[in-house]
Amino acid sequence: MKCPFCGQLDNKVIDSRLSRDSMAIRRRRECLVCDRRFTTYEKIEEHIPMLIKKDGRREAYSRVKLARGITTATQKRPVPVAEIEHFIDQLERQLQETGYNEVKTSELGERVSDFLRATDDVAYVRFTSVYKQFKNLEDFDREIRQLDVDKNTKGEPQPDKPIKGR
Repeated sequence: MKCPFCGQLDNKVIDSRLSRDSMAIRRRRECLVCDRRFTTYEKIEEHIPMLIKKDGRREAYSRVKLARGITTATQKRPVPVAEIEHFIDQLERQLQETGYNEVKTSELGERVSDFLRATDDVAYVRFTSVYKQFKNLEDFDREIRQLDVDKNTKGEPQPDKPIKGR
C-alpha cells in the first residue's frame, strides 16, 4: 500500500477491524519511512453486469434507478420499504453470481414484475403499464384480467428463475 504522504510502499498494519457497516475491513497503517499513519478500506469488488436497453444502448446498472421505479409503483400502497430493499439485494446478488457481462433490461423488468405481482396487484399494474408501454384502456383491462386468471389458476409466480445474460 502506497503511503499518501511520502509515496513509499513500506508500511505495516497496526490495527484491522470491520467498518461500521460491516461491508469492508478498515486497516490502520503506519508508514515505515515517514512514520505517519493512515487508514485504508478493503472491500469485495462487486461485478454487476452492464444493462442492454431495448434500443441496444448499454448503460451501467443503477440501484437508485431501480429502487425509484419500484417505489413509484408502490407509492401509497402497503409495501414495506424493507421488502423492496430485500428484493433489490437478492436481485443484485443474483446478477453478481451469474458472471455475465451484460443483461437485458427486459430481464430486470420481468424480475420486478414478478416481485410486484406476488406483492401487490395495484403496484404490479402500475409498473407493468409503464414497462410494457400500455397505449389504451384495453391494455389495462387485458392485464388485469390475466392477473385475475393467473391468481385463480396458477397461484403465485416464480420470482427465482435464473437470470439470462450474455
